[in-house]
Amino acid sequence: MFEGVFPALITPFLKNAGKDLDVDGLRSNIAFLVDSGVHGLVPCGSTGESATLSFAEHEKVVEITLEEAKGKVPVLAGTGSNNTTEAIKLTKAAKNAGADGVLVISPYYNKPNRSGLIKHYHALADLDIPVIIYNVPGRTGQNLAPDLISELAKHPGIAGIKEASGDINQISSIIELTRDEDFAVISGDDNMTLPIMSLGGTGVISVAANIFPVPMIAMYNAMKKGDWETARDIHYQLSPLFKAMFIESNPIPIKKAVELRGMAAGPVRLPLDEASGSTVQKLKEVLARYD
Repeated sequence: MFEGVFPALITPFLKNAGKDLDVDGLRSNIAFLVDSGVHGLVPCGSTGESATLSFAEHEKVVEITLEEAKGKVPVLAGTGSNNTTEAIKLTKAAKNAGADGVLVISPYYNKPNRSGLIKHYHALADLDIPVIIYNVPGRTGQNLAPDLISELAKHPGIAGIKEASGDINQISSIIELTRDEDFAVISGDDNMTLPIMSLGGTGVISVAANIFPVPMIAMYNAMKKGDWETARDIHYQLSPLFKAMFIESNPIPIKKAVELRGMAAGPVRLPLDEASGSTVQKLKEVLARYD
């Protein structure tokens, strides 16, 4: 189920005092992505500013995504938290709304020990909805080692991992250790999609696909067919875009890029602030290459 290009959706906000959820804009963005042929959708992840969404907003974004997906593509809802009780609440809400799976970031700030991590993920996996672990040490301050992932992969409710450690040796070890399990290893970085899939990964949860889903899909399709020359060509064509998406903290650049492309974006919420003038200029230069 969790194979292909899954855009990590931005959450568009209105340019009003409260920076309220832009419901119409969210629907429009999702419709564009579904019509473009993406393989799935990921609302309420880091790119969707989940940390600053209220519970009601979080639930609304997931519900809208499911409505617009119309059953055509799976929806993997972000439901992570550094509070296990809160993660359970968010996961239950996503399950009740009809999500196909949940993306659960490893608990940040707390720095749980190994047994705590296992109990945290087991508590969520026991809720009878597929769980995708999200390992992103740059945001959480704690790396999930391959032997831990191998142990977690044995739980039937844990379906895979979004790997954003940037460590290709680690990712190779995870794939090696989980080859006998029904376990998806998904790239969490656009620029790592090609090497991860060459090792046996199943796809990417993509930031860049918010604005350029078609070439991301073309790169994935080329790799699935074994046409690595075409995949490499697309990778290098998109490489400047991949880099530009992280010249400031995600999702600051992608939200501005979405806006520059004429789609719904709006402001980011504090403690994130708007893109600097130099970032906006860089984004314009990069996007002009693809126009």
